[in-house]
Amino acid sequence: MARSLNPTKEKILVLLAAGASLIFASTPNQIFRTIRQAGKEFEKINKKILRKEIAELYQSQLIDFREKPDGSIEIALSKSGKQRVLKYKLEDVKIKSHPWDGKWRLILFDIPEYKKKARDALGMMFKRAGLMKFQKSVFISPYECRDEADFLVEFFDVRPFVRYIAAESIDNEKHWKSIFEL
Repeated sequence: MARSLNPTKEKILVLLAAGASLIFASTPNQIFRTIRQAGKEFEKINKKILRKEIAELYQSQLIDFREKPDGSIEIALSKSGKQRVLKYKLEDVKIKSHPWDGKWRLILFDIPEYKKKARDALGMMFKRAGLMKFQKSVFISPYECRDEADFLVEFFDVRPFVRYIAAESIDNEKHWKSIFEL
């Protein structure tokens, strides 16, 4: 499977997972909250791009696509699509440590005040995932974390305000090596 999915494909998988989660919703509030959020995300997707992305997801075997005898089309997560969606369970997003490749990952953001709640939540989730605060709106990790960062950025709908950088060196590298115990 490809290293990461583009934002539209991620949204399609999350929308399909939201539909599946309705089965497990135990209260009307959970059902309506899921439907409301899924509807908002669906409206953000360009329909022409949606058709193209669904075809690519089908080819990558992340979704199953079946035409029913009545002419309707059924789209469902495949087993590997479910694994991809479940991999990004919000409360479990963690950066996996592995041998350091000598690069630093910096995530910079300048999220406007009208998205303050998303900005604060994103910072909290970056910390929880294992990134360290480098400066006020900059987080650092010695480990590859693009997939996790992309997921959180898409989840909080702040893509235009966030940048991901892989750097070869930092002038205070010794300090960060001691913090990350490298």
